[in-house]
Amino acid sequence: MKWILIALFPTVLVFGQKLEAYKIYNSKGKVISFEKMMKTLDQKELILFGEYHDNPIAHWLEFEVLLNLNKTNNPAKIGVGFEMFEMHQVANLAAYTQDLNYTKLKDSTNLWSNFKTDYKPLLDTAIRFGNKPFAANITRKYARLVFKKGLVALDTLPDAEKRTIAPLPFPFDSTLSQYAELITMGKEMHQSGVNFALSQAIKDATMAHHIVQQFNVCSKVLFLNGSFHSDFHQGIFWYVHQYRPKTTIGTISTTSQADVSKLDKANFNRADFIVVVNQNMTSTH
Repeated sequence: MKWILIALFPTVLVFGQKLEAYKIYNSKGKVISFEKMMKTLDQKELILFGEYHDNPIAHWLEFEVLLNLNKTNNPAKIGVGFEMFEMHQVANLAAYTQDLNYTKLKDSTNLWSNFKTDYKPLLDTAIRFGNKPFAANITRKYARLVFKKGLVALDTLPDAEKRTIAPLPFPFDSTLSQYAELITMGKEMHQSGVNFALSQAIKDATMAHHIVQQFNVCSKVLFLNGSFHSDFHQGIFWYVHQYRPKTTIGTISTTSQADVSKLDKANFNRADFIVVVNQNMTSTH
């Protein structure tokens, strides 16, 4: 009997655990409902949803945010932007919004490997509502050029290509913690730390530049980006305020913890709202 009890005890522990997939917190670590989060975000002109690109909870919540925005706003005035589409893909995205020909989009565009499962449903829904999907990210080869040779390398680009990038020269604050971290990482990789940070900053600035342009035709913008691009109200957030200082912005960040029942202190102030996902959550790719 003694050995039977010992053998069963671990099973009792496993089934006694409380399994939680995610929780939403405000910047100060207070649990908050999705509905209350949306009530706040709906008052903002711009919502930056910082995701983990392979996280199913983040992708599901992005979809729910989009649905809620379309319930409370004029769909024709909502812009939906994607880090995942670069500026050389603008025409391909525009064509897809008209014909919904996924095969043609796939063949003409270097889509992310998880596009069909994680972004296509949201894009298709935005199109169905009559929202305005848009590309915003810098063409990757230009960011890579900055990493290798610095900003001076962009001077050689044709004017037509320069117009797809944030206006040059663009502001850069190396003291922002996100960029300071990249500078340190770059040095550790035996590369130019500043160039590493600048290659990130030119992405952030370019995305912010194209987001701001959407306000010529939209009153509300939902933008999907990796969390690093807007965490701690930096990156895209900082650049939007350089180009359009009075823009009201709400931020969401995604992070993971072993225990989602309490927000780790390191994640305080990461965003206005922090989606904490169980670190055992499956990935989409």
